[in-house]
Amino acid sequence: MKQTTFAPPTALLSPAIGVCLCLAAAGCKDQAKESAAKAAQNVTQLGTLVDSDVGEVERGMPEGAKRLTKMVLANGADPRQDVAGVRTSLGRVRRDVQDLNLAKSTFFALADASGVAIRNDLEEDVMAGQNLFAVFPALAKARDGYVTTVGVFPNASTKNGPDEDWIAGVPVKRDNGTTGAVFVTGWTYRYFARHLQESLKDRLTDEAKASGDVGKIPVFYVAVFDKTGVYSAPLTPQVDEKALADQDLVGKTAGGPAQGTLAITDRAFGWAAVRTPRLAPDTGVVVLRSEL
Repeated sequence: MKQTTFAPPTALLSPAIGVCLCLAAAGCKDQAKESAAKAAQNVTQLGTLVDSDVGEVERGMPEGAKRLTKMVLANGADPRQDVAGVRTSLGRVRRDVQDLNLAKSTFFALADASGVAIRNDLEEDVMAGQNLFAVFPALAKARDGYVTTVGVFPNASTKNGPDEDWIAGVPVKRDNGTTGAVFVTGWTYRYFARHLQESLKDRLTDEAKASGDVGKIPVFYVAVFDKTGVYSAPLTPQVDEKALADQDLVGKTAGGPAQGTLAITDRAFGWAAVRTPRLAPDTGVVVLRSEL
């Protein structure tokens, strides 16, 4: 019987094919670097947007608190005795204060001076009766002035994985200057990441139209990160979120903006991250991007 010999796989490749593979690999690396460079531009823009979003809350909350003084604390009124009126007042303040109307908050709420939530502006209120100072200890400082903090509401469930809540509070003063209630608002990091991602999508769509490539935008995802993890927008593949979590974004951005490249399911990506201290300490935004 004639013996058949098999050449090693590398020997079966012609020099031309080998060159093509090398060029393809180099092309992937170049594409990833291009994506990282563009992601760096995108994340810088989003960092500015974060500052603007937080600024809306910083300006709007004190103004809203002044209005609530007249609505729920006038003449020594106890807001706990008029829960329906509190909700109505919260809705009115949100509509009438421009910064609060523009704010990305998912709720506005009123708590008593001890931190117990009285009512929020949502149809279904799962906050009422919770001691917000116990859940978010730093929020107790809101009895004296504007404060922000980060934590997690108890029994909060999400199909997108763990999440964090960003909370802002400010005192509602009585006519005699004492704190009669606390005005509270906030959003989750995943919800905020979705807002940032939608904003970036609008920008990329406009850029594609301007260049004549209508509808041709890169694959991209946006996430908020801090020391506890990475919180991407809903519908982000878990494998992509995990890849970002593995990058040690907090450490890499300690000295300033950072960027890099990686491969996820055989696709070349570039990422860029920047800290957003106005949102919270050791917190930032990251963009993961891959060109079509």
